[in-house]
Formats: sequence, structure tokens, C-alpha cells
Amino acid sequence: MLNDKLKGHLAIGAAYTIFGLNLVFCKDIANSESISPYVLFTLRAIGASALFWLLSAFMPKERIEKGDYWKIAVASLVGLFIPQMTFLMAITMTSAIDTAIIGTLGPIFTMIFAFFFLKEPITGKKAGGVALSFAGILFLIFNSVHAGGAAVTSPLGVVLLLLNSISFSLYLGIFRPLISKYSVVTFMKWTFLFALMVSLPISAKGLITTNFLAIPINVRWEIGFLIFFATFVAYFLIPYSQKLIRPTLVSMYSYLQPIIAAIVSIWTGIDTLNWQKILSAILIVGGVILVSKSRAASPRQR
Repeated sequence: MLNDKLKGHLAIGAAYTIFGLNLVFCKDIANSESISPYVLFTLRAIGASALFWLLSAFMPKERIEKGDYWKIAVASLVGLFIPQMTFLMAITMTSAIDTAIIGTLGPIFTMIFAFFFLKEPITGKKAGGVALSFAGILFLIFNSVHAGGAAVTSPLGVVLLLLNSISFSLYLGIFRPLISKYSVVTFMKWTFLFALMVSLPISAKGLITTNFLAIPINVRWEIGFLIFFATFVAYFLIPYSQKLIRPTLVSMYSYLQPIIAAIVSIWTGIDTLNWQKILSAILIVGGVILVSKSRAASPRQR
């Protein structure tokens, strides 16, 4: 039988594998110019809200303490609305290499926020593990073969990606106690409902004017993947893993995203497997293992 820590690793590993595929699909959806980022986010929020509320109907009822509603609303803003919106907007303004580089800053921000808000110590092993994985991901990025020529990254795109990384790192570093207080389904059904309430006024016009019938069939499948897997499934797995392993370690799995993107590229014939990618994978996994073996602040935070 799997122990809790292993379950946490498997859950977050699966979530970020989905996010790796999500990166490829989001880029394809953005290139199709058939749907705006605001409308796409709202569709994800509608789908996830409906699925989590439906799932909750088959589970034991759980009451939210009155003082926690505003905290969940803030968690929704910091962990869902801001990260997803900034990413969907930035992906049209940045090259793949710059997106990957800026995304590697997430574990650094999470480690800092967890230190200040959760009193999780920055140990030598933890700092070394982050640095090792960071070196691996940079080595992968700079040695990857990118097709399509040099893409232009705008300053606004860089700012949006930094905001995306900082916001989600805040979510991982601050809200673990709140997440641990309730079941995953209860927490996420309210989180997505609050995110939907924020996004609806912004995207209402786009929802009405978007010609959904004109969206290419392959893009519809990709949107379906985003709603079910990259939103409902992945955001079920993230809080589940947060209950079992530490915030910095959760964020470390963000390094899986460019690995998955590379695998997809190799599978489709865009890229090839070489020793640089193998070495990068060893460095990244080694860093994750090193962080996992660093001590937590206390038994309560494990």
C-alpha cells in the first residue's frame, strides 16, 4: 500500500505532466485566434465548477466556517484567476524559451514565501536541490532544438509571466493550512465558484460574441482537454498533494512541464533525444530528490 508521501509525489507529478501537455495545447489554441483568454478561462471555470459541485453531491456534506469564505476567495484569486489569466495572455506575447525560463522561478518564489509565512526553513539541501534542478532546466532549454525561428518576447509578456509565477507561488506558500482544513472537493468547488464570479463580468461580452461553431475541431478537443484534465483533474491533484508534501517540493514539479514539452516534440518529430536532454533530466530529478530529503519545519508541516 502506498504511503502518504509517495501518494503526494504521484499526484503532483501527474498534475504537472498534464500542465506540460497544457502548455502545448494553450499555445496552439492561442495561435488559432479563435477564442480570447478571458473566454477560455471562464469556460474552464464553468466546467470545473460544475464538475466539482456535481462530485460534492456524492460525498459527505462539509460546512465551511464563516470566517474562511473570504480566505477561500483570496486563494481563488491568487491561485486560480491571476495565474491562469496571466499565462493565457502571456503565451501570445512570449517565445517558448522565455516562457520556460521564467517558469523555473516558481520554486524559488515558493521557497521564499514558505519561509516567511509557514516558517519552513531554507536548508542547505533544499537550496542545493532547487539550484540543481534550476541548472538542469536551463541546460535543457538552451540545448533544445526549437523550430520556427526566433520568436519575439514583449516586455509585457515577461511581466505577465513573472506575475503568474509569483502569484501561484504565493498560493502554494500561504494557503496550505487552509487547504488542509477541508476536503479537496469542498475547497475546490468554492475556489472555482469564486473564480467564475470574478471572470464572468469580464468575459460576458466575449462569451456572447464568440463564434463557437467556427472553432476548428482540433482546437475544440484541446479546449476540452484544458477544461477536464488541466483544470478539473489537475486542480484536484494539486491540493491533494499539498496535504501530503511540502510547498517547495510541490512547486519543484513545475520543472516537469518543459520536460513533457520536449517529449511531445520528440514524439511528433520536431525534436530529437540527445545526451544534453538526458543529463538535464538527471539534474532535474536529482534536485527534486534532494529537496524531498531536506527537513521540514515541524511534523505538523510534513
